[in-house]
Amino acid sequence: MTPPLLEVNDLRTYFATEEGVVRAVENVSFTMERGERRGVVGESGSGKSVTAMSVMRLIEPPAGEIVTGEILFNGVNLLAMSEDQMQEVRGGQIAMIFQDPMTALNPVYTIGDQLVETILLHQPVRRREAREIATQALVDVQIPSATQRLDDYPHQFSGGMRQRVMIAMGLSCNPELLIADEPTTALDVTTQAQILDLMLKLAEERGTAVMLITHDLGVVAGFCDTVQVMYAGTIVERGSANEIYYDPQHPYTWGLLSSMTRLDQAQRQRLHSVKGAPPSLINLPRGCRFRPRCDFAIDICGKALPALRQSGGALQESACHRAAELDLASLDAAKLAEERVR
Repeated sequence: MTPPLLEVNDLRTYFATEEGVVRAVENVSFTMERGERRGVVGESGSGKSVTAMSVMRLIEPPAGEIVTGEILFNGVNLLAMSEDQMQEVRGGQIAMIFQDPMTALNPVYTIGDQLVETILLHQPVRRREAREIATQALVDVQIPSATQRLDDYPHQFSGGMRQRVMIAMGLSCNPELLIADEPTTALDVTTQAQILDLMLKLAEERGTAVMLITHDLGVVAGFCDTVQVMYAGTIVERGSANEIYYDPQHPYTWGLLSSMTRLDQAQRQRLHSVKGAPPSLINLPRGCRFRPRCDFAIDICGKALPALRQSGGALQESACHRAAELDLASLDAAKLAEERVR
C-alpha cells in the first residue's frame, strides 16, 4: 500500500522564553495525499507557520524544539534524518515559498545566481544547463524577457514579480510538496489573483501537492480541496472545502466564516466577529482553548479538551464537545452580532 505523501503524527513544537514555554504546536496530526491542495487557516499565533517550519525542519534549538512527533514524507521520518539528508529534501522534494520575498531573496545576488544555485544543489546538471532551467522557470511564471531578467537584482522587481520568482525557485526542481506561507499577503487584489491562478496552473501541470497557509478564507475557497482550521496551536476542524464552508462544525470556524461579507446577503447586516483575543500559549485556559471566546460554551467545555472526531461530512472532523447538537450552518450570525451589541 502506497503511504500518504505527508503524514504528521502528534507533532509538538515548543519555544523557550523568559516568561515560560510557548506551546506553539501541540498534538497536531494530519495527512496529505499526492496532488492535494490543502488550506491551513486561523488567526496569527494559531500555529500555522510553525507547523510548516517544523515539516521543513527549520526550527532551531535551543530557542525552539520539536519535542515529540513524527513527520513522515513518503514513509520516511524527516525527524530521524541528518542535516545533510534534510538539505537534499528541502528544495528538491519539499519547497517553501515565504511570506515576504524581499527578505527571502538575497539582495546582493542576482535572481539568476539564486535560481542557479538552487538547481545545482538538487539536480545533476552543469551551470549552463542550470541557467537554461532557470530561464525556463521564469518563463513558466510569466516573467517577460526572462533571459535578461536573470541578471537583475531583487530590488529591480515589483512585489508581484518577486513572488513569481519565489514560485519559480520553489518549483524549479519539481518538488512533490510546495508549502506556501501566506504568499499573497502583501500584494494587491489583482496581483493576488494572478499569483494564485499561476500557482494553481503550475501545481496541476506538475502534480505538485500544495499546503497554502493564509488568513484569507476567500483565497482558500478558490484554491484548495481540503481545509485545516488551527487555533492556539491545535487543529480544531478539518475536512473538504465544501464541508467546511457549507456546514462548519466548530464555533471558531463558524465565527471566521461569519465575519466575511457575502454577496447573497443584505449589505446593511452587521457582521459577526469572534470576541476577545487568542489565548497566551504559555498560560492556556483549562479545557477547550476556544471556550473563553465561544458563544456556545457549556460546563464540560471548561473541564476537558475535546478531541478531533468525525462530525458533519464524511471527511469532516471537529474538536468540539457540542458539534453533534449545534446546527451552526443554520444560525443567523447577523442576529447574534446584534444581540451581543445590545
